[in-house]
Amino acid sequence: MKKGQASSEEIFIIHRLIEGDEEAFKFFFDTYYDDLCNFVNAYVRDESLSEDIVQNTFIYLWENRKNLNQDSSIKSYLYAASKNKSLNHIRNFKTQNRLKFAINDSLQVNQITNDYLEYKDLKNLIRSAIDQLPGKCKEIYQLSRDQGLTNKEIAAKLDLSTKTVENQITIAIHKIKAFLKPYYNQILFFFLLAHFF
Repeated sequence: MKKGQASSEEIFIIHRLIEGDEEAFKFFFDTYYDDLCNFVNAYVRDESLSEDIVQNTFIYLWENRKNLNQDSSIKSYLYAASKNKSLNHIRNFKTQNRLKFAINDSLQVNQITNDYLEYKDLKNLIRSAIDQLPGKCKEIYQLSRDQGLTNKEIAAKLDLSTKTVENQITIAIHKIKAFLKPYYNQILFFFLLAHFF
């Protein structure tokens, strides 16, 4: 078997993953999660951040499963994607630090307070983040957050498995956080966490 080529067993599981089988997704998650966290941590030197990057990698895998080549190795795919996300984070972190120093050098303390978003702007920003979610993902998130339904109640209402509801809520939260990330320096971050997540 050539490097980067999947085994016959893995090809079968990849095919199930492509078809949307959550157990196949769980198999790859359980198999590679810990090793990927250690791999990513060698780049970013932060265990919590490493877990976030690896979780985002698996979310990316699930969202793009229909584009997978079932003859390719999922292990190689996950390691390559995790490495790219790690390097992107490092580049973004360096860029943010440069911008932060530039802002600190050019703004006075009384000017910085004017950069905080007003409450209505914050609400509009979060609504925009929710509106960009895929249809079913948005519906599940709103049933959970706006109507206060439990995962089990949502699953029964939409005729879905509880696991699917959990996965969709996780995806929604990651997408919302990603949407809001450019605005983190302008919003009261702990207020956001306490009231919306």
